[in-house]
Amino acid sequence: MTPEELARTKASRLTDAAERRAADFAATRIGLTMLHRHGVVTRGELRAAGLDRSDIDRLVRRRSLRQIHRTVYVDHTGELTFDQRVWAAVLAIAPAVVCGRTLIAPDPAAELVDVAIDASRRVAAPDGVRVHRVRGLDAVAQWKAEPPRMRREDAVLMLVDVAATELDVVRLLTDAARSREIGVDRLVSALGRRRRLRRRAFVAALLEDVASGVHSVLEHGYLTRVERAHGLPSSTRQVQRRTPGGNQYRDVEYLDYAVVVELDGVLGHSSWEAQNRDADRDLADAAAAIVTLRLRWRQVFGTPCATAQRVATVLQQRGWRGTPLACGPACAVGVP
Repeated sequence: MTPEELARTKASRLTDAAERRAADFAATRIGLTMLHRHGVVTRGELRAAGLDRSDIDRLVRRRSLRQIHRTVYVDHTGELTFDQRVWAAVLAIAPAVVCGRTLIAPDPAAELVDVAIDASRRVAAPDGVRVHRVRGLDAVAQWKAEPPRMRREDAVLMLVDVAATELDVVRLLTDAARSREIGVDRLVSALGRRRRLRRRAFVAALLEDVASGVHSVLEHGYLTRVERAHGLPSSTRQVQRRTPGGNQYRDVEYLDYAVVVELDGVLGHSSWEAQNRDADRDLADAAAAIVTLRLRWRQVFGTPCATAQRVATVLQQRGWRGTPLACGPACAVGVP
């Protein structure tokens, strides 16, 4: 017997017609609630449907319900699905919202479900739940969503705040900027709502680049992390070239060695026209015996030392007589 069936049976025994109709409606509501939540329900909701403690205990003994957390049940005894785990986590410490990686990059194999509560509350984390205390939760929560969740753009910034490296920050913002559910404008708004954020200046500059289509963060990263840090020859930047299609600009150019470095941010959607302009430019460079190296975020922020070594090798092949330098004790650049 399901909770709805038991509640309806109890309703049918009521002698007062109005009370019977109200109880029958409550039974229907508990059935729909459990349907929408994949069979997950709270003790309070069961009590509101007319079931007392002995009724709930009987349903558990009959294996019609299984207790997941202290006040949360599910309507089967098998392994919980990911959706059931998420619902159970939110209901166990309600009012709460799904947040973090559970919301942005859901992984059914993950051991923990990320849930946020307001910073004014203190609760013990139930088994399988990671609790985040957030200041001003109401401002970033979507309470009417099923299950209640944090605004996705704010959840992205939550992950950005604990990201291990700047490359991880770039990856998170790249995916969010491309997402139809988030986009750049919402990320900028979320940044304005958030008082504290690690690497705030870096994130703000990166989002400005995304919005404007310029890649100054990537260009500055190449200059400081790759070129200067490893003693490469000084380049010229944003060099204007006249082409049959109009004026074009090279991100980085080593004029004496006919080497061009193009820094391809690709944070937004790369248009058909932009891709074709890049292809035409690379073809023109090849015809002029100019080597074009096209780098992205990983090469600049993820593996700058390896990138510097390879750029140095190309420059040496084109006549540079210098030797690249290691940027620190762990750097292998210049080591035979």
